[in-house]
Amino acid sequence: MAPAEAERGYKVRYWLMKSEPDEFSIDDLARAPGQTTSWFGVRNYQARNFMRDRMRAGDRGLFYHSSCEVPGIAGIVEVSRAAYPDETQFDRKSRYYDAAATRDEPRWFNVDLKFVKKTRVVGLPELRAEKALQKMQILQRGNRLSITPVTQAEWNRIVGLLDKK
Repeated sequence: MAPAEAERGYKVRYWLMKSEPDEFSIDDLARAPGQTTSWFGVRNYQARNFMRDRMRAGDRGLFYHSSCEVPGIAGIVEVSRAAYPDETQFDRKSRYYDAAATRDEPRWFNVDLKFVKKTRVVGLPELRAEKALQKMQILQRGNRLSITPVTQAEWNRIVGLLDKK
């Protein structure tokens, strides 16, 4: 956690961040300059609101590979920069362009994520087998959000799973 946030009494939050590995994987993040990337292109209002209103530098995240042969948690990341306007919304050539967004009133935001570590993949069957994770949002029917909050208890249980071989 950043010292300034600790002084204000900020408590670290935990998140699950989904990405399709053929678009951007934990390995891509590990190779990124400074092992940091902006988490851009989110076009769901609830996920946007999590980034814009609740994420802070120092928060931790589970990097989740989705829409692939073995979906699951593949690494740990840290929010290294709080929300700021997603530049892709202003770029007419971007698939994330939004004609209703303006620089004075941006609609979409992103945060910067920093690579912490790559882990073994903890897939959905293993997550579902954990009684302590039954209420985890990623495991709920119909959940399609690319960003979801994770409770501290869920975080602690998953970190324990990641340490298993």
